[in-house]
Amino acid sequence: MTDDPEAPPTPEETLRLIERQQAATVRQLKGEPLLLYLPWGVAWLIGFGAVFLHFGLDGRGLAPISQMQAVGVLQGAQVLAGAFAGFGIARRSRLVRGDASARGAMTGYSWAAGMALMIVICVRLSVALPEEEAQILWTGASLLVVGLMYMMSSAAWLEWPMFFLGAWTIAVDATGVMLGAGWQALLVAVLVGGGFIAASLWLRRRP
Repeated sequence: MTDDPEAPPTPEETLRLIERQQAATVRQLKGEPLLLYLPWGVAWLIGFGAVFLHFGLDGRGLAPISQMQAVGVLQGAQVLAGAFAGFGIARRSRLVRGDASARGAMTGYSWAAGMALMIVICVRLSVALPEEEAQILWTGASLLVVGLMYMMSSAAWLEWPMFFLGAWTIAVDATGVMLGAGWQALLVAVLVGGGFIAASLWLRRRP
């Protein structure tokens, strides 16, 4: 590197500049990982952490928090996460047109349809279940939709990290359903929430 400010850049400096510009462009088109993944990871870590404190691992709560309060924390955290993620998706959508824009719209409608049907099914069935079993149903069904939609969305955007996050979510969800509400909440908080946080940081630092 030369000390002359008016000297033309060296080939190495030019290559580094091109690489930085390419990385910035790709990040804009694919979306900012800290907006798309980190908010959900934090929301699930906090929200399902609260649910775990209510149920514990043996059915006895670890903190004086009711199920309604724990679910309220989870829902509030998810609303905030959805706002941040929506902002990130909107930023990306402004940069794409044509087929890419259509794929994004269809993916969004699929998310909404899947979640709406999941809510209808869980509302219909959970009233006939004990508290712990109802929690397993709500968590298991919602994460099933999340995992499948991440895997399907990865095909639309050709995003392998998104595919693996969806598959990981489903695997953790299945394990939690078999172990019970407390274990389910703990595994989702640590492994899914923590996994999304780790993935967002790794994707942000990836060249």
